[in-house]
Amino acid sequence: MVDHLTQATERPSVLVRIAHHFRRHWRRWRRRWLAPHVRFIYHDVYAGLVEAAPVDPMRGEKILGFLVDEGLLDRDEISVPRPPALRSLLRVHNLDYIDAVGHDPELTERIFGARVSDAHVQKVLAMQRLGVGGTILATRLALQGRSVAINLGGGYHHAARDRGMGFCIFNDVAVAVARLRSKGFKEPILVVDLDIHDGNGTREIFANDSTVHTYSVHNDHWGDTEAVASTSIALGADVGDEVYLGTLLKTLPDVMKDVRPGLVVYVAGTDPAADDAMGNWRISADGMIRRDRLVVEILRKPRRRVPLVVVLAGGYGSGSWRYSARFFSWLISGKVVKTPDNAEMVLRRFRRLRSEIDPSHLTAEPSHFNWSLTEEDLVGVMPEAPQRTRLLSHFSQHGVELLLERLGLLDQLRLRGFRHPSVEVDLSGTVGDTVRIYSEPDRGELLMELRISCGSRVVPGCKVLVVEWLLLQNPRADFGPYRRPLPRQKHPGLGLLKEVFGWLVAMAEILEFDGIYYVPSSYHVAIQSRRRVRFLEPEDEALIESLENLFEDVPLSEASNLIADGRVVDESTGAPFEWQGYPMVLPVSPALEERVSGPAYEQRVRDERDRLHLALVQPVG
Repeated sequence: MVDHLTQATERPSVLVRIAHHFRRHWRRWRRRWLAPHVRFIYHDVYAGLVEAAPVDPMRGEKILGFLVDEGLLDRDEISVPRPPALRSLLRVHNLDYIDAVGHDPELTERIFGARVSDAHVQKVLAMQRLGVGGTILATRLALQGRSVAINLGGGYHHAARDRGMGFCIFNDVAVAVARLRSKGFKEPILVVDLDIHDGNGTREIFANDSTVHTYSVHNDHWGDTEAVASTSIALGADVGDEVYLGTLLKTLPDVMKDVRPGLVVYVAGTDPAADDAMGNWRISADGMIRRDRLVVEILRKPRRRVPLVVVLAGGYGSGSWRYSARFFSWLISGKVVKTPDNAEMVLRRFRRLRSEIDPSHLTAEPSHFNWSLTEEDLVGVMPEAPQRTRLLSHFSQHGVELLLERLGLLDQLRLRGFRHPSVEVDLSGTVGDTVRIYSEPDRGELLMELRISCGSRVVPGCKVLVVEWLLLQNPRADFGPYRRPLPRQKHPGLGLLKEVFGWLVAMAEILEFDGIYYVPSSYHVAIQSRRRVRFLEPEDEALIESLENLFEDVPLSEASNLIADGRVVDESTGAPFEWQGYPMVLPVSPALEERVSGPAYEQRVRDERDRLHLALVQPVG
């Protein structure tokens, strides 16, 4: 009887494993035989921060994470590039230029548009050199299978033979093409450059080469447009979908017909998008995917599937990855898959990374064995209560550091120039446990301070991680005309709020808590975490939505000051609105998710919002 029960309980797990095995291999078989063969090239070094540009260092990682989560790609199918040999670089760039770029501050300042540290220059050099290797590998893979190969980096199209500019040091496309020629590849090559900025460096390098046609549609010319084989179209500023797509339809098919290339390199910059941080066009999300589909359909007609290399090129801001991800999802599956927002992507990534961590490592000390007494050993032995040794009675100091390291938070600080971040766990407080992160082991610069506790009463029926205090600051950064201080803000922020919330969610899930709970001290604190966090009470949710509508065109710092100055009034009573403690939660469990969502909650939000009448008043005198 026991044997039969054992077999019965084991059989489902075996069937589940078999189902997962066949599902995984079916996805791989379907991609290989039913969809265009798409290869991806990526290296962790690509996640390098360019100090002078608003580049998202995690762009490639977000794209890969999305494709993997959607079952469109397996991580073991990603190819890893190698840095190119010096002789490959010398086929395009002058030796004097290559030698000077790492040592001449004036040269690097012209490339980046601002003075940057020598250490940062070396990091960007390593990143871009590896990006060149990625584009070289992409050309090899595309030609081997007459397929599509995507380098999740590269596109450094402003770099010329003896100079760099526009954040570009080496021209990866030109180096990859020159290498192909040295290997005997003789067919015509077409470079289609749809970054919003002119592909001037590539055009200049091949200005006298009739076998390489450079096609670029951009906002403004960045220099001489003369070349023996080139199409250079400047559309100016404020371009919309109709003009942009119409230009491609009128010109690209004829270029393709005339060139008849044996290889196409598509510089697929996403900076034409309306929400790009450095662009001045207004191309919609639909227009961006229509652009990419149009290019592929023109270049890879069924009768003549030309090998295609794709490089990322420009795309500025934390949301630029989504345009590339949608494009690649269509390339793989034939369907455009909806992408989640940045906060959701952070949570997905952190959950994936957390699942790879051995839970015992989060409670253990660095050594595998020691004779030290634990808190439990001392209970009932010592006359006084023992000193606590675990964050939230669970995580050791080593476990906290391990989690921060594996989730990439410490790497994010290193990318921001804090080379040796130091973590301190302080359990001496009477209200919560505290984690501090300093820029260096000497603890001279405080970057983060987080005070947290366990709460089982603040949300009836739920156990939550209570955030008592959170400070994120960059003591080395300065405020400027586009970066104004918020009320009581001493230093600019670190830009890591989503990542910190992801870390908190990871801890809550490990502890099997229902979610995160905190009370924002001001309007701007509440707004900064609105993407995934909701107010516990629907009346408070209605209030914040009313304030958001009221301040639709008002900068966040100014809006918070208007509330503090009593400039917001309730029209029904005439009384100034005062910010109070409005609890917010980030649900982790279904129980808390149901508590702050669903038809009943949303109806109460609508009813209360209709009742509220807030207005701005002018100051007296």
